Amino acid sequence: MILRPIERQDYDQWRPLWQENCLHQITDDVTAETWRRLTNPKENVYGLGVFDDQGNLLGFLHYILHPTTGFKEPACYMQDLFIDEQYRRQGLARRLVWELNEMGKAAQWARIYWFADNKDAAVQNLYKNLGIRMDFTLFMLPT
Repeated sequence: MILRPIERQDYDQWRPLWQENCLHQITDDVTAETWRRLTNPKENVYGLGVFDDQGNLLGFLHYILHPTTGFKEPACYMQDLFIDEQYRRQGLARRLVWELNEMGKAAQWARIYWFADNKDAAVQNLYKNLGIRMDFTLFMLPT
């Protein structure tokens, strides 16, 4: 397996996984803007991909670096983590998260954080030994 940043030439492989990740509920214009952000070096939105030996994209991790209070270094929000269904339970998601963690250590990010669905047992199982669970309730204002 090869872990590397997602690049422009990966679009045709990324798009179907992205649509699956979003349950096919994301419009084409949002997909186009997400891809623009992921591949624009002026944005703080990034993607890591896990590829097989033939260069096939098996999954991805999207993350956003942003300033935060209390630290000089940026924080990292791990927004999307998705593995193609046929390649799940092989440790690929864990490898992507650990790669992000190593990147964060090297760059001295303030923290890496994410949200996980409490009702998704597979997700909870993956994350339970990776991070420190914080008991917060997420509130959102509709816009």
